[in-house]
Amino acid sequence: MGKYVLLGNWTDQGVREVKDTVKRSRAAREAFAALGVNAREWFFTLGQYDVVLTVDAPDDETLTKATLALAMQGSLRTTTLRGFSEKEMEGLLSALP
Repeated sequence: MGKYVLLGNWTDQGVREVKDTVKRSRAAREAFAALGVNAREWFFTLGQYDVVLTVDAPDDETLTKATLALAMQGSLRTTTLRGFSEKEMEGLLSALP
């Protein structure tokens, strides 16, 4: 399972419907689970991003489907970062010449 960090910003629609934020996050968590993506942590944040999520997904394609489905709802835009654990990074580094 790959680990990812999603950085999210509300769209104009998301701000207009801000009172539904928690309801939308719960629905997104369920929709992600149906696609095989585990939304591990979900934070509402101050600063440059409105939302930060950490998720596990079996592959990039599955996560892409999940984030596209979320984007189609119209309330949130995301930036996705692929994360590597220390052990995964050690494996990557050991393969370097």
